[in-house]
Amino acid sequence: MIKERRCAAGLTQMQVAQALSRPQSFVTTVEAGDRRIDVVELINLASAIGFDPAEAVRELAASEDDA
Repeated sequence: MIKERRCAAGLTQMQVAQALSRPQSFVTTVEAGDRRIDVVELINLASAIGFDPAEAVRELAASEDDA
């Protein structure tokens, strides 16, 4: 979900990482699903990429319901 939103926004991993003051490896591991993020990190990622974190949570909840 994060990677798709980042790509749709036309941003590179490096641009997002710089906006978060984090290393690119942080974005890489989050996108790969190798690292879980907390609510604050989701809000920060959403701000850097430009999406609504509440909408993202709703989508995740809906996908869990479908599983």
